[in-house]
Amino acid sequence: MSHEEYIIKEAAPDEFAKIGELMVDVYSQLEGFPSKKEQPNYYKMLADIGSLTKNPKTKLLVAISSNKKIGGGVVYFGDMKYYGSGGTATTEKHASGFRLLAVDPATRGKGLGKRLTNACIQIAKNEKQNQMIIHSTKAMQVAWKMYENMGFKRSEDLDFMQGELPVFGFRLVLQE
Repeated sequence: MSHEEYIIKEAAPDEFAKIGELMVDVYSQLEGFPSKKEQPNYYKMLADIGSLTKNPKTKLLVAISSNKKIGGGVVYFGDMKYYGSGGTATTEKHASGFRLLAVDPATRGKGLGKRLTNACIQIAKNEKQNQMIIHSTKAMQVAWKMYENMGFKRSEDLDFMQGELPVFGFRLVLQE
């Protein structure tokens, strides 16, 4: 069995479509998560994930192997007004966030989700942000546990409903 090394980098435009496909695949397989039929616009946004990078201070990060296999992706928001969630998160100041973390089921357990998360935290620190804001759902228990292990704390003030789906906010203090 070959062991592939993955690097985390900002995605190139020619990688956007493949990352979008991966996100649609991952999110559509989550147990208890709305289907494409239930939330078509959400899946359209996932498929066109690269278009989010047109917003200022927004980056699409990718975990990619030496042979160009995409193992995961995440969208980093250096300006919360472009974060695009419900609730109060988009009004947070001195904050960064990330959304839409997805890891290919075939590459799970290699630490790619944690590495993508750490890459977002590092960008936020470089930008001198005070906090990192994220959201998760009950369907994302694996990620939820990872975030808590990394120091994220539940922040009920950031919770909101996306249609019928409760979405839960988390906050990581970067600097006081």
